[in-house]
Amino acid sequence: MDGVRTRDRGGDGGHAVLLALAAVVLAAALAVGLAHMAAGVVHREHAQAAADAAALAGAGGGRGAASRVARANGAVLVAYSGVRGASGTIEVVVSYRGTVARARAARAP
Repeated sequence: MDGVRTRDRGGDGGHAVLLALAAVVLAAALAVGLAHMAAGVVHREHAQAAADAAALAGAGGGRGAASRVARANGAVLVAYSGVRGASGTIEVVVSYRGTVARARAARAP
C-alpha cells in the first residue's frame, strides 16, 4: 500500500439505529391505533347509556323528557316511537358523536 491507512470501522454501520427507529415508529403507530379503538368503545358505551336513560325518561315523561335526558348526556334524540301493546313500551334512538344506539323501556305497572 502506498502509505494510506484505511480505518476498520467494524460494528454495524448504523443498522442498529435504523432498526431501533423502525421499532419506535411501529410502537407509536400501534399506540395511536389502540387509542383510536378505545375511543370508539367509549363512544359506543356512552351512546348506549344515553339511549338507556332517554328510554327510561321517555317511558315516564314522553318524547320531551327523552330528548332532555339525551341532551343532558351529550347525545341527540334521533327517533322516539311507541311500541303497541298494554305495556306502554317506547323505543328511542340516540346519536352520540356519530355513534347510534337504541333502547326500549316500559312504564312501571
